[in-house]
Amino acid sequence: MAPDPTLVAKLSRHDQEGLLRWWSDLDEPARTSFLSQVASVDYDRLDVLIQSLVHHDEPTAPRPDQVGAVDVYRLPQTDGERSARRHVADLGQESLSRGEVAVILVAGGSGTRLGFDGPKGTYPIGPVSGATLFQIHAEKIVAMSRRFGRPIPLYVMTSPENNDVTQKFFDDHDHFGLKHLRLFVQGQMPAVDRESGKILLSSKSSLALSPDGHGGTIAALNEPASDGGPSCFDEMAARGVKTLFYFQVDNPLVKIADPAFLGLHLQARAEMSFKVIEKIAPDEKVGVVVTIDGKPQVIEYSDLPAELAERREPDGRLQLWAGSIAIHLFNLGFLRRLASGDIRLPFHKAVKKVPYLGDDGQVVAPTLPNAVKFEQFIFDALPLAERWTLVETDRANEFEPLKNATGPDSPATVRQRMSDNFGEWLETAGARVTRRSDGSVPFGIEISPLYALNAGELKGKITPGLRVESSLYLP
Repeated sequence: MAPDPTLVAKLSRHDQEGLLRWWSDLDEPARTSFLSQVASVDYDRLDVLIQSLVHHDEPTAPRPDQVGAVDVYRLPQTDGERSARRHVADLGQESLSRGEVAVILVAGGSGTRLGFDGPKGTYPIGPVSGATLFQIHAEKIVAMSRRFGRPIPLYVMTSPENNDVTQKFFDDHDHFGLKHLRLFVQGQMPAVDRESGKILLSSKSSLALSPDGHGGTIAALNEPASDGGPSCFDEMAARGVKTLFYFQVDNPLVKIADPAFLGLHLQARAEMSFKVIEKIAPDEKVGVVVTIDGKPQVIEYSDLPAELAERREPDGRLQLWAGSIAIHLFNLGFLRRLASGDIRLPFHKAVKKVPYLGDDGQVVAPTLPNAVKFEQFIFDALPLAERWTLVETDRANEFEPLKNATGPDSPATVRQRMSDNFGEWLETAGARVTRRSDGSVPFGIEISPLYALNAGELKGKITPGLRVESSLYLP
């Protein structure tokens, strides 16, 4: 049976008729599946992306004279500033007590770079217990829910590849005690040949698809449930949620729904807020928050010209220092407006090696980047917000992502940072902790979020003068 003439004509109009070249080789089930993929592509939008990002490669970096530093709530330095921060945290606590906060956890990635076969969230990272990233994050939410007397719902964005495995993992662990958990699946975009702009095939019956970036969170939250039920956004609104706390799965140090951060966001009536860290070097691989022609915006590290990255203040500090670490707050109404389609986040190109079906019908594994993937970034919502706020956090306490098998951002560095931080909690609570000459802890220390969420909660739960001289786990 020949393909639908209407579809053939549509693909021809968009110069993608080659997608059907293997049609006669497919059986009916394969044809049905393939047609579903082909029909799901927004070809008008794809044409625009191919024209602007593949054929013309429009520049993304702004002119240096357009770029300036951005206003940030710096870390409190004085007793007065610390008192003010505690006061504004009351606003966040009140919102949590009213059940107005939900948590968005982005977890579509795999542990490939870690040499780990599975969703990254299932990686065992606890320094003593081996607790997974998912367990650590979930138990923080459970502990926060208990503290404020209202269940905080968790929404986890997965990928088509890891959704079922992630669901089973949570189910096998009774959702780690969470009262409300919902998984939703990230969208995908076709990968195209970097020279011709033609959509690549991964097999005779499959498009070469890739995740549409963390900016795709917005559209995915707006999609109805697979069973036709309400979207995540609709469900949140029905629960009385007003603010969303967003973070990525690979950072076990995140202070989930931090009341002080939440309070500053609410005080400013912000539509979007960022936590940022002070960059340690011009070439550090984090996006930097700046102003461009007076409006706040993030420049991805790969798009930041050296001239801008190396700008210095008279005291030698970096002028553009505010590094984005993918910890955000969003007003629910703001995200729903973005999801309405009137305003869309821009797409960015990523030139990658993508296996594809060659002219002989065999899969080719390229040795050089051959394809363009299209991705949206969640931080591109910032210049669309009418009100926003940026808050500095201490990287030692809140940013140690798990990315690599060895070296920086590896299991070794993450576990060491966690142990060092828990050691500081114990010392603040009155314990004495053995340390190396460089100040690091020479053994694993771990405190479950269900035992204590911070040093203040730990105080009173341990005996003053406790000596910690070997591995310790407080479950």
